[in-house]
Amino acid sequence: MIFMEVRDCNDSEEDYEFMSEQTNIDGINEHDRLSDELESRKNNLQRFIDFGIDPWGGRFQSSHAINDLHTEYGELTKEALEEKNLNVSLAGRLIAIRKHGKAIFGNVLDSTGSIQLFFSNSALAGNNVVEGNSETNQWVLLDLLNLGDWIGVSGTLMKTKTGELTIRVADWKILSKALRPLPEKYHGLQDKELRYRYRYLDLIVNPEVRQVFKARTEVTKVVREILDSHGFMEVETPALHQVAGGAIARPFVTHHNALDIDIFLRISLELYLKRLMIGGFERVYEIGRIFRNEGMDRDHNPEFTMLEAYEAFGNLQTMMELTEEICRKSCEKVRGGTISAFREYELDFGSKFAEKDYADLVEEYSGVDIRGDRNRDNLFKACKNLKLDVEDNATIGQLIDQLFDELAQPNLIQPTFVTNYPIEISPLARQAVGKPGFVQRFELFVAGHEIANAFTELNDPVDQRARFTEQAKMRAAGDDEAHPVDEDFLYALEHGMPPAGGLGIGIDRLVMLVTGAHSIRDVIFFPMMR
Repeated sequence: MIFMEVRDCNDSEEDYEFMSEQTNIDGINEHDRLSDELESRKNNLQRFIDFGIDPWGGRFQSSHAINDLHTEYGELTKEALEEKNLNVSLAGRLIAIRKHGKAIFGNVLDSTGSIQLFFSNSALAGNNVVEGNSETNQWVLLDLLNLGDWIGVSGTLMKTKTGELTIRVADWKILSKALRPLPEKYHGLQDKELRYRYRYLDLIVNPEVRQVFKARTEVTKVVREILDSHGFMEVETPALHQVAGGAIARPFVTHHNALDIDIFLRISLELYLKRLMIGGFERVYEIGRIFRNEGMDRDHNPEFTMLEAYEAFGNLQTMMELTEEICRKSCEKVRGGTISAFREYELDFGSKFAEKDYADLVEEYSGVDIRGDRNRDNLFKACKNLKLDVEDNATIGQLIDQLFDELAQPNLIQPTFVTNYPIEISPLARQAVGKPGFVQRFELFVAGHEIANAFTELNDPVDQRARFTEQAKMRAAGDDEAHPVDEDFLYALEHGMPPAGGLGIGIDRLVMLVTGAHSIRDVIFFPMMR
């Protein structure tokens, strides 16, 4: 926990209230109460320069990370530390300073944690830092420090009378001057919108936020370790597509000046990864950014991270096994077990995931039998009778999907594979054997949210062309999200793609589930803001 304490060091407590939304971030029209503080910091900067000291620092070699010091020496007694006489050096941001006569206590923060510093007049007054000026020493220069400054310190590890691990500073230097005050933890950076907008400040004053993003890194490491251990190869594919394919979604459109053509930010990784399977790479995966020009809420961001993996000679069952392994081990890594608290739910990733049929769920929660009746008018009427808000020109696939999304999906709390999807909303999956109108597809739902999507992949180019053609008709009828015909992909598919299983997992949502983050914006460093 970080406390922004200020005592006799050019700062006042009121200065650490965070800027209001009226404050212009580029420094124009600054709020009046910040003016004096900003001027004081600029003056301190100039005094460093006048003394011939570079306030922007350079290379500094740390001997330890702060968390390592606490881990290795935090349990030693005061006497045991004195006997070791351990010299350490580290760099970090000054987050607290308290002056007591000829002694100053401070706290410095690095990426792993914080530690107390002890500056004494007796140790530092003799450190002349400006040649020919014996009155300018490291003790005097402490008055030029402000909270938020980056400093490097060297000294001896000790414990205070209260048992707090502390560095007795023998030498210090300025590494970077902060010209703006830090937000005060409890009053200045509570507004969620401001925390997302100024994430760098959120990370400084809210250590629990840093822990979420460290957990995110651990999850992606787990995903890579699992896939690498199963013989998958990580690859990179284009982010700019001439055909926005691989998913049913609305793309972002941009223009390529040199080619004078419109192109799209990718909405999926799928079709290029399948091209690689056609080329002979039998197990491939990519963790990449996806862009969909759609709504924003606590579960959706227009830019997000997706894992997609494809296994030649695999199928839906092998993808289920892989999905369970990724989810379970991610939870274990972050939580230390298989139970995670998310919103109002306690989620169990340790038990075998449930399996339920898509059509069964639609009938259970809506009373509509989509196996026996795919008539568009009947489906439309059923949606209206159930008071669902559907567009007048909604397609069969959209109507079926709305029945599922609004009535069945919210009831899927514990990890559940939903299988046998309607063909109308699954243009890239192989048809289910003995189940006309359905395909070999599953989606994993947890806490009422889709986490993963997988197919036994369609590798029949004739069937694939027919599916694309049907989607094109839907597109012509006004469905902007229908899949376009991708002739280049069809050409590739005609050269033979091995039978395969394919899987997509939303990394952001997986991280939300295992960390308990309330919103997708809590697990994305810099989410899209209005």
